[in-house]
Amino acid sequence: MKSNSNSRLVYSTESGRMCPECGQPVSGCACKAAAVPKGDGVVRVSRLTKGRGGKTVTVVKGLALDAAALALLGKQLRTACGSGGTVKDGVIEIQGDHCDLVMAALGKQGHDPKRTGG
Repeated sequence: MKSNSNSRLVYSTESGRMCPECGQPVSGCACKAAAVPKGDGVVRVSRLTKGRGGKTVTVVKGLALDAAALALLGKQLRTACGSGGTVKDGVIEIQGDHCDLVMAALGKQGHDPKRTGG
């Protein structure tokens, strides 16, 4: 069997997911602590259609969370809305007009969301 110097461990049955940066388990990742969360702490929820072929998306910006927590919150919001979506560049996008549901879900989790836009 040929060894590849570019290969790295991404999952271990002993410790679960591995961080691609430092090679440690995600729960004890050293680079996660060094990552500075994006956002100003003011959670803004808006509805956008520009540049999406007329499709509406609900956008959540300003969350001061790290990437893993942001992805988890995005998953929870998508589940609460029963819709698809994505998390990219510190912004959560949920397909459809779900501003009221998202604001209620964020309020239950201790955030103070503000409605912006139309």
